[in-house]
Amino acid sequence: QVQLVASGGGLVQTGGSLRLSCAASGRTVSSYVMAWFRQAPGQEREFVAAINSRGATYYTDAAKGRFAISRDNAKNMVYLQMNSLQPEDTAVYWCAASSDYCADDGCTRIRYLYWAQGTQVTVSS
Repeated sequence: QVQLVASGGGLVQTGGSLRLSCAASGRTVSSYVMAWFRQAPGQEREFVAAINSRGATYYTDAAKGRFAISRDNAKNMVYLQMNSLQPEDTAVYWCAASSDYCADDGCTRIRYLYWAQGTQVTVSS
């Protein structure tokens, strides 16, 4: 079993930055695909970014160029650096883990078995 704990959310002004963290425990997640999802009020949950075991990353168009996902296997951690935040980035963010392998947009279609609790990100205009 993998336990995930997400942190780092908060309130930030438009154009600001936040770094979300996801701490994994229970087993090492170095071989797992790690991803971030979000859900805005009144919207469905959507995929944001993923990083596979080889360190290859994939982003949605909304995240590309502004967000960066990374992992520190020694610490069993995954991060999402979010820059140039906009009000439309306001959402609850979750990290998730999958034991499947993926690359590119395939990472949006694999099964994520383990989920952290959400962390709220609010971007004020």
